Amino acid sequence: MTEGRNTPLNASAYVLLEDGTRFDGIACGAPQAATGEVVFTTGMSGYQESVSDPSFAHQIITFTYPHIGNYGVCDDAMESDRIWARAVIMRAAMNTEDAPGAERGWLDWLRDCGVPAISEVDTRALVRHIRDAGSMRGGVFPASMSEAQARDRIAAEPTMEGLDLARVVTPERMTVHGSGGGPRIAVIDTGIKSSIVRNLVQRGVTVELHPCSVSAGELLATDADMFFLANGPGDPAALGHIVQTVRGLVGKRPVWGICLGHQLLCQAVGLSTYKLSFGHRGANHPVKDLRTGQIEITSQNHGFAVTPPGGAGRLNTAEPVRWETDFGAAELTHVNLYDGTVEGLTLLDVPASTVQYHPEAGPGPNDSLYLFDRFVAHATA
Repeated sequence: MTEGRNTPLNASAYVLLEDGTRFDGIACGAPQAATGEVVFTTGMSGYQESVSDPSFAHQIITFTYPHIGNYGVCDDAMESDRIWARAVIMRAAMNTEDAPGAERGWLDWLRDCGVPAISEVDTRALVRHIRDAGSMRGGVFPASMSEAQARDRIAAEPTMEGLDLARVVTPERMTVHGSGGGPRIAVIDTGIKSSIVRNLVQRGVTVELHPCSVSAGELLATDADMFFLANGPGDPAALGHIVQTVRGLVGKRPVWGICLGHQLLCQAVGLSTYKLSFGHRGANHPVKDLRTGQIEITSQNHGFAVTPPGGAGRLNTAEPVRWETDFGAAELTHVNLYDGTVEGLTLLDVPASTVQYHPEAGPGPNDSLYLFDRFVAHATA
């Protein structure tokens, strides 16, 4: 067992990873245990948006920014109708309601929602360990629970690879949002964020959110001008049922994907995906647009990536290299400047394109909001 540094003397909870690494802290959320994949996010704000993002389903969020909870929570900041993160790990949790729009204290809200949380953890040491060893299963446990019991709970937690979580977060039925008289866009809802829907509706779009079980035939039978592939949790390689649906859409009408949708569209045209060691999560990831040369600071939340030509996982070039796909040529349009991973591509022979990051910036910078304007323009072309 490896103890975390700066262990508080009055520790009442602990984080345990599947490799035996332990970090003690103070329980500050719901009084129960939780397990999941332990990941970290580097955003300095947006803690409520993060925990309510369906892409964090089955995960425990470690916040790298020390003070979390200092402006409270409110209904307007929700990215879905519930918290999806299993638990929260923090360095210095706060429960204030001083912000003008605050409706609840952060910790009060977590407790009311039944979400465990732990503060006074040496999050810097924890994140450094994850960066070295990779994201792994783990849990947040009350100090009264033995490590033997905690290890059994962790061992029973499925790994993220091979996990189909789209079926967990998808809605039961189709819903329609907006009626601006503009284009109609059909979405395969694998866990779409509310801010994505809001950005589309603000541009006059009527948005149809379909369960991920929808077929290509059902979507093509709608009057949608374009198809949208949303963000979401889990392993894209486990979503063959959705990939086949997407294959039935490509070339029929324009298709655009972000995050998980980017990975699904790439799989649908014959490319592959792989699991990153510790993923990209936060609001400060630099991405270069290879067509314009501009660099955007982006919001990201994903643990898998698209395999580039050659299968190396990461690119050693900032040139717009091309793939041959089942639907013709595809050109790399965006690359991550941290690690050279694929951040976007465009199909050259059919109307389809993707980005790996989150242009809706909920939370995050607004550098990429223009992509929604470009997307809507393509729907009306």
